[in-house]
Amino acid sequence: MGKNLKGRECGKGICQRKDGKYSARYCAKDGSRREKHFATLPEARNWLADAQYEDKHNMVIVASDVTVNEWFDYWMENLICGLAPNTRRNYRERYVQNIQPVIGSMLMADVKPMHCKVVLNRMEADYAGSTIKQIYIAMGTMFRSAVSNDIISKHPMDGVRYTKPVRAVSDIHFLTVEEQNQFLEAAKHSHNYRQYALLLETGLRTSEMIGLTWDSINWKKHTLTVSKTLEYRHQTHIWRAGPPKTAHSYRTIPLTDKAYQILKDCYEERSFRKEAETLSGVLEYMDRRTGETKFLVMRDLVFINFRTGEPAKNSSYDTHLYKLCDEAGIRRFCMHALRHTYATRAIEAGMQPKVLQQLFGHASIKTTMDRYVHVTDDSLTQAVRQFEQNRVV
Repeated sequence: MGKNLKGRECGKGICQRKDGKYSARYCAKDGSRREKHFATLPEARNWLADAQYEDKHNMVIVASDVTVNEWFDYWMENLICGLAPNTRRNYRERYVQNIQPVIGSMLMADVKPMHCKVVLNRMEADYAGSTIKQIYIAMGTMFRSAVSNDIISKHPMDGVRYTKPVRAVSDIHFLTVEEQNQFLEAAKHSHNYRQYALLLETGLRTSEMIGLTWDSINWKKHTLTVSKTLEYRHQTHIWRAGPPKTAHSYRTIPLTDKAYQILKDCYEERSFRKEAETLSGVLEYMDRRTGETKFLVMRDLVFINFRTGEPAKNSSYDTHLYKLCDEAGIRRFCMHALRHTYATRAIEAGMQPKVLQQLFGHASIKTTMDRYVHVTDDSLTQAVRQFEQNRVV
């Protein structure tokens, strides 16, 4: 039994060094000694327990001959298995499309900063800054985990900088009051009008709206509960149910009268809609808060494509939006711009920022205010006039 500096026992294989750090060590099945140092005793105990378990069950990768492909698979299956399914799918898609072709077959020990830079450079011409940043984060996280697990001694992305700018907040599109009215007028005869109008009344994400089912609506309390999402994966040609984006995204939203009426009209007309074979399915997904398996009954979806009888794909909403924008004579925008527009209108109407944060399901109010709320020319003019009327001097 090792001891700390005060003479108290730390547990088998753990002791405290003179510099205050805790040293955890054990002898692996191959005869080698594994050792790692930590700032706290719980960290040392957790690492030792995990390392010994992995060694006992043949889960340890021999660092000398592991390739990037092998480490990525191990990392996905054993180290980040607790992440949201969508996050893990995005990691794998980005890896297969952008990282694997460049460094996948290389040994982990041979990967240098210049190789990581090549991955990013090859994306410069064809990918948005936000997508390249996702790759930058994915590679960094994967290699950082390899360092902490003694697969490699140095992070191969040290010194690699991401330079392509992500779209600035000022470039994110939202609708002015005039544009919003023009858009809704053009969309009145659209089969997607109710969906577009609902987003402008609730600020839902597109995947939350697509995955909305009747049991999410409390007709007596006039509320809508967000507890799942639904999206179509074009690469695999299947529908994927999932939890909301983050734990904070689970929320209950009070409905405006207009939002309530939109949902009520859909409910009363549900028996007349066309239903394809797809709606006979039941999809599984994991509750992010409890880890329990939940089910999405496709037939209970609120919004169905009136032509196909299937859920409308994320991309089809954007495609139809562009046509409506052209018809209305306004700049083209995507579905997410409706969420930005809702946030801007809410603040303009006097909604408290903390309330908006909760309605949006954000962990930080900074995200709500800095990313989603936009200052329009009209709101600037109104604020100055209000100042002029109310000032004392």
